Amino acid sequence: MSKALKAAFIFVAPNTDPARDRNWVRTEAVELLAVAVKDYAQAETVARDLVEKEGVAAIELCGGFGVAGTARVAAAVNVPVGAVRFDVHPGLGNVSGDTLFG
Repeated sequence: MSKALKAAFIFVAPNTDPARDRNWVRTEAVELLAVAVKDYAQAETVARDLVEKEGVAAIELCGGFGVAGTARVAAAVNVPVGAVRFDVHPGLGNVSGDTLFG
């Protein structure tokens, strides 16, 4: 049996603390860590820490990350980065994270 993929899902939400607002889901095939961040700058830092300290091999970003936010996180790490896509995100007042944090 092969080793499970260690991945992370990063989402943007106001008033969050990535040290506190995180949780693992572990299955035979994937170990997924969901982490909340308050903005793109924090997402870049958290993504680097997840790769370097947690051994995360892939990152998926929530729909709150626009094109600019996705590019920033992808540039911060050397693992595959994917994104769920919303043109406007209902959890961010129906705007893209690019409008708020870009």
